[in-house]
Amino acid sequence: MTVIRVIDELDAVMMPDGTIQLEWAPAAGKISKYGELLQNEIFERYSSDSDSWFFYLGFCNKKINLSPSLSFWRRFSGLFIRKLSLTPDIEEQRGEIAIPLAEEELTELGETVPLMPGGEYLHEEVFLALWDTLHGIFSRKIEAYDGSVKEFVKEYSPDIHLVGRIYFHLVENKNHEAPFAFLATYSTRLNDEGESRHLPLKYALEEYEGDNEKLLQLLVTVDEAAQQSELVAELRDTGELFYPLAWSAKEAFTFLREIPLYEKSGILCRIPNWWKGKAANIGINVSIGEKTPSMVGLNVLLDFRPRLMIGDTEISEEEARRLLHESEGLAFLKNKWVAVDPKKLQQTLVAYENARKLNSEEGVSFLDAMRLAINPQKLLGAEDGEALTSVSNGEWLQSVFDKLHRPQTMDTVKTAKTFKAKLRGYQQDGLNWLYYLHKMKIGACLADDMGLGKTVQALAFLNALKTADKKAARTAGASLLVIPASLLSNWINEIQSFCPSLAYFAAHPDLHKPGKALELSPKKLDALDLVITTYALVQRYNWIQDYSWNYVILDEAQAIKNPGTKQTKAVKKLSAGNRLVMTGTPVENRLSDLWSLFDFLNPGLLGNAKEFAGFTKGLANDPNGYAGLRKVVSPFILRRLKTDKSIISDLPDKVEVKTWAAMSKKQTVLYSEIIQGIRKVIENAEGMQRKGLILSALMKFKQLCNHPAQYLGLDLFEEKESGKFERLREICETIYEKREKVLVFTQFKEMTGPLSRFLATIFKREGLVLHGSVPVGKRKELIEKFQGHEYVPFFVLSLKAGGVGLNLTAANHVIHFDRWWNPAVENQATDRVFRIGQKKNVMVHKFLTKGTIEEKIDEMLTLKLKLSNEVVAASGENWITEMSNEALFELFTLKI
Repeated sequence: MTVIRVIDELDAVMMPDGTIQLEWAPAAGKISKYGELLQNEIFERYSSDSDSWFFYLGFCNKKINLSPSLSFWRRFSGLFIRKLSLTPDIEEQRGEIAIPLAEEELTELGETVPLMPGGEYLHEEVFLALWDTLHGIFSRKIEAYDGSVKEFVKEYSPDIHLVGRIYFHLVENKNHEAPFAFLATYSTRLNDEGESRHLPLKYALEEYEGDNEKLLQLLVTVDEAAQQSELVAELRDTGELFYPLAWSAKEAFTFLREIPLYEKSGILCRIPNWWKGKAANIGINVSIGEKTPSMVGLNVLLDFRPRLMIGDTEISEEEARRLLHESEGLAFLKNKWVAVDPKKLQQTLVAYENARKLNSEEGVSFLDAMRLAINPQKLLGAEDGEALTSVSNGEWLQSVFDKLHRPQTMDTVKTAKTFKAKLRGYQQDGLNWLYYLHKMKIGACLADDMGLGKTVQALAFLNALKTADKKAARTAGASLLVIPASLLSNWINEIQSFCPSLAYFAAHPDLHKPGKALELSPKKLDALDLVITTYALVQRYNWIQDYSWNYVILDEAQAIKNPGTKQTKAVKKLSAGNRLVMTGTPVENRLSDLWSLFDFLNPGLLGNAKEFAGFTKGLANDPNGYAGLRKVVSPFILRRLKTDKSIISDLPDKVEVKTWAAMSKKQTVLYSEIIQGIRKVIENAEGMQRKGLILSALMKFKQLCNHPAQYLGLDLFEEKESGKFERLREICETIYEKREKVLVFTQFKEMTGPLSRFLATIFKREGLVLHGSVPVGKRKELIEKFQGHEYVPFFVLSLKAGGVGLNLTAANHVIHFDRWWNPAVENQATDRVFRIGQKKNVMVHKFLTKGTIEEKIDEMLTLKLKLSNEVVAASGENWITEMSNEALFELFTLKI
């Protein structure tokens, strides 16, 4: 009995640069002892030689379950090995061999990529580059190998046989009694230049007459196949193999079914194209949504037309039932040869009858139409069978999906003059897409890459909804925005900047005076456009749960990825006309996360939890299931990457954003204590003493805004005590999900250690640290490690030590954890990344603690650009000491 244990599983993670890295991750299920051994072998090879593991993967046992990502690359590498083994004259060509990757194979690979970390980076160019990588590995290894290619392959797997010189041919024959002809041929050299041709196998008897050993060597692949095939064994033993044969349809069918066995044994087969394309089977095609429905929404009924098909030719039910009386094998129908398996055909007819019943019930809902792509057999009542079913979209439904996949073709949605932001081209496309799904009454997932402006697109959408309601003289009521607490300041700032006309209420006690009742009546809610609250507070306020919202919008929607938490359950209970989720992390990294997200967004689309779990279990043996899943969810997910060619021209090379952090309760109390303690002291001080006191106070404020532990001189830096630490986690979790790299700058040497330790918990690995005490000789080593092939996710640098003279273009994120209040110094640090050699868009996050001196000085620097460029650049922070006491105390005051 196989022992099953829960251990970590090995994931193959696609990196932004097109390489694959292996990482250990918690297993989604149980792993057998054989799976554990294979994982360890693969990782050992990966650790010792970053190339060999990828080539070795193609020889690994296909029956041993691996993680979805590793299974996919095993299939990719296995395709290369299979084609390699089936390449004639490989012994002569060796490392010069060229293995083609067909267009249809490339398409199938792209459609069947599992949901895995880094999957969004996979595209045609990456597949071709990795295919070339396998070529390179094989060429290097075989050129360094003294033996034959056959011996080389046997060292990897004794079960793989190189193609021999024997070929099996099956062609159609005009003779009705024997409609097929079989012929075995062999390749033989014509001259010393290596030219060869194919001859009927009977000539081998003449060529090798008297040399029995050479004849046996020629027939070794036939002997291999004969061990598993009665047909080949009989042909060999009777000598019929050496002569042309006339075959019945039944004999031809036996041969065709055994082709994989022959190819595995090293025999190449030349067969009719209709068998290769699986067009020889009868299946069902279901066409949905030809006509425009009278309503919209997931429950609208669409027209539904099932058809029995042979390839692309429709047949009648009577014709199909007549085939049931044919003997098992091949039958000639509609000028095509059809594979007749009575059991499968019976299941197909049952499914067809069920489809007709659905059609007679006035159609199928939009929801069920989408679910057909995942598991058509289940909806048609044939989930235990193998009825071949395809789904095609009618004219109306196809037009809907065409628009959803290409938002740039949609009608332009206009915002009112009260909307102050100028949308970039792709952001306007995002607004059009959101509004189109709004009119369809279907939930949407805006999953644009970090820095592409999801917030401003959502605000533009809310503005467009308000504008439409005003024109229609109606009130739709308030929408609810649910966010992490750390994003409250960010959203409020964005609303005030871009959409000041939006009537909003922030339902969070920290944003109101103590004792203020945070409860709104339905009447007050109807007068608002938006209520903002946090995931933690959704379940606390009954009035939030009781109100019927126009929209429920989730930001950082990965917060509901765990369907079992109270937080997720409370969010999913909310009543809403429609739903919108926003996330910067790839929503397709984990199957379970995707289900929970869509269970909120469009409930029922992916079935219930039990149904979806059953579906995911079957994906290991049916990679095409991923294609069906993507087909279902992709219309409702809009994700643009900073690397998308369609938006690169629309995007600046460097995007700078202010990242607002809220103060924790502990920070607020300590901040007030500093203000009280310094006010009287500064009022009574003059000259250099006053200047020194002000600079000392500035230092304390900065330390406290970073973390109370830094200000108090403690060693324990708890995340919940610092708003900046919470924001740092949210940003870096997204960076980690995308396997990108980040520089984190701080002006305090003592903060580099705590930041590094905290970041290591997010990225699940160590990063690098550079400050003034790091020897100059070691700095080059650190830079080379960060810039190298290994994934080193973060580099924490003190601003003075890391601000100049370094080239760190491997990163495409820069975080200024605390502010120097000298733009010139900060820009110098940013330029460690944003410089010649940088091929990616750079995202710069400047942390600010809401309501504190950090926010106020940033406002001053923004308003007084000339001051910041001239005075501040020369004097550092000394310009603050020249302010009057009144202005200074206004600067220090904590603003709630």
